[in-house]
Amino acid sequence: MSLPHAILTALLEKPSSGLELTRRFDRSIGYFWSATHQQIYRELGKLEADGHIRALPTQQPARGQKKRYEVLPAGRAELARWTAASQDPKPLRDTMLLRLRAAAVVGTEGIEADLRRHLDLHQRQLAEYEEIQERDFPPGKDAPQDRLQHLVLRAGIDLETFWTRWLTHALDEFRRLPAEDPAS
Repeated sequence: MSLPHAILTALLEKPSSGLELTRRFDRSIGYFWSATHQQIYRELGKLEADGHIRALPTQQPARGQKKRYEVLPAGRAELARWTAASQDPKPLRDTMLLRLRAAAVVGTEGIEADLRRHLDLHQRQLAEYEEIQERDFPPGKDAPQDRLQHLVLRAGIDLETFWTRWLTHALDEFRRLPAEDPAS
């Protein structure tokens, strides 16, 4: 149920069209809550029908023109209600961890190469997050909104740091495993 709340957050930060929201999801919110173009447009329709957002009036006829949306008081209240509500952490579901567990009983063919690929992906994501941190959160930028947004980015940096360390450790373990017997 969090996609509508992600959209409300983005629209409170800046009224936007569906296309602008999609681009913002690709550049920022999508790092921790992804959504397709179709999902965003479908949610915009629901939020508008529920009275949480409205299309901003335009000077020109609306046909073919992008609708820009803003959050209405009911939408702000819903976001505040959702933000204040307690939620339990989600259990970890990671395919790589399950594949490693399966490899313990069926063999490790292909796993080491994929661990290397994952390590490369996580290293690149970590470098991107660190670049964003350097660019968008210089020392002294400590308004409450900036500090909370930086906390979200720090979570991404810390997660990518965890995965790069863990994958490096996993690859070290693979180097110490005895060679597999292809006949088994």
